[in-house]
Amino acid sequence: MRSPTPPAAGPPGHGAAGSPAHPAGSHGHPVVNPPGQAVAGPPGRPGIGSRDHRRVTGTLTGRAVLAGCLVALVSVLATAAVAVPLANRAARAQAAAALAAEADLLAAAVRTRPDALTAARRAEPVLAQQAIQLWLIDAGEPERSGLPEPVVTRLRLGQPVTDRTAWVDGRLSLVEGRPLGDGDALVLTRPYAVGLGAAVLSRLWFPLLVGLVAGTLIGGLLAAQLSRPIRRAAEAAARLRAGDRRVTVPVAPPAEVAALASALNELTAALAVSEARQREFLLSVSHELRTPLTNLKGYAEALTDRVVEGPEAGRIMLGEAEQLDRLISDLLALARLEADDFPLRFAPVDLTTVVSAAAAAWEPRFTEAGLVWRCELPPPGRPVTVTTDGERVRQVIDGLLGNALRVVPAGAPVVLALTPAAGAVEIEVRDGGPGLSDDDLAVAFQRGRLAARYQGVRPVGSGLGLALAARLVGRLGGTISAGHAPEGGARFTVRLPAHPRPAHPYTTRTLA
Repeated sequence: MRSPTPPAAGPPGHGAAGSPAHPAGSHGHPVVNPPGQAVAGPPGRPGIGSRDHRRVTGTLTGRAVLAGCLVALVSVLATAAVAVPLANRAARAQAAAALAAEADLLAAAVRTRPDALTAARRAEPVLAQQAIQLWLIDAGEPERSGLPEPVVTRLRLGQPVTDRTAWVDGRLSLVEGRPLGDGDALVLTRPYAVGLGAAVLSRLWFPLLVGLVAGTLIGGLLAAQLSRPIRRAAEAAARLRAGDRRVTVPVAPPAEVAALASALNELTAALAVSEARQREFLLSVSHELRTPLTNLKGYAEALTDRVVEGPEAGRIMLGEAEQLDRLISDLLALARLEADDFPLRFAPVDLTTVVSAAAAAWEPRFTEAGLVWRCELPPPGRPVTVTTDGERVRQVIDGLLGNALRVVPAGAPVVLALTPAAGAVEIEVRDGGPGLSDDDLAVAFQRGRLAARYQGVRPVGSGLGLALAARLVGRLGGTISAGHAPEGGARFTVRLPAHPRPAHPYTTRTLA
């Protein structure tokens, strides 16, 4: 008798899930950072992650590998969750078909024989090797108990039982029954789970292992690809911190890495420009300091040697000392403006009063210098009120008028004007002096640029006055611009909003 072979039951397989990998370093070993110890950088370069940085708990490579493993594991488990029921169903269908074929063959072999039941019993050892149990029904009664009554009843009626799952002798089993005639029948059963789980696992463990290994490899490659530009950026930042201003980072995709590289390159360029300006400014300031100091030293030596006498030498020394004092005061004010603790007191202020007071204070000095002085104010009875710091506005006006007094020749006009605008107020200082070129307008508020450009050409100050005015106006929430005046010289326009948003609101106070 030919017996169809059911699916082979392979050895139980084991998934290769393993345990999640620890964040790894460049050689796959876990990176352990002792408590309180920073991660050291390469020799000769400051370490990335020094004591003042947050403690490093793992590398990007290790985390990416771990993420790749987790993604692969989740993907494999999700695939298994879908594939196992499908494979189980397919295995059950295959086992049921094989059991049905076995029942059909056995029934066909013994049905025509007079000793059908005895002939069927001879096949029982062969069936047992395939985990199949044989049940015989003689004249409508089972030879032993354990078969479900509905199966026996159906066979008594001469109807076959096929593709049936039932509890047989306390075990869930596949059931195939075939009537043999005269109330006789045979029933083949096979435990439902025998071989199915092992078959499923034997077919799935290798794909599971391959998926996990592939996820790990892909995670490692992805981590290396992502961490390489970040390592380059970190090395560039370390070189910047060490003072190297020639470092550049290649700009390459992806977009986030390209943006980081571009930002570092722009930072390098900005630092180089800033340091160049600082050096230029220090040279300019040192020159400004050296000139009055040289004069003071010369007159002091002349007084000591009695080369000069009288109050004239004292007046000259006093003037040089006052120039030094102004320069030092400007430097201190500029330094305070760069800090966050510069005091500003915002309150409603009538700028007509502030501008009128400044005009009254400066008019005698302009008149004495032979300049044509003019102050343009709104009509009387129309206050121009804004929320600002009146003392700082007066400081800006004084600085601009002081510049005009220094450079405008006798007989030329100087104008101080206050003009209300939509939601803002404009204060202008115009003059008929030598003015500024178009190139000068672009650098007018940079420290020392105009002073260095016109040193020895026209009267110049410390080179800090316009920079101070720009910083003050910016802290007040306004803007300042330079242009050409209709009087033929320079025009400086300060625009203050009626309700400003100061550049550093946490350093200001609003007075009721």
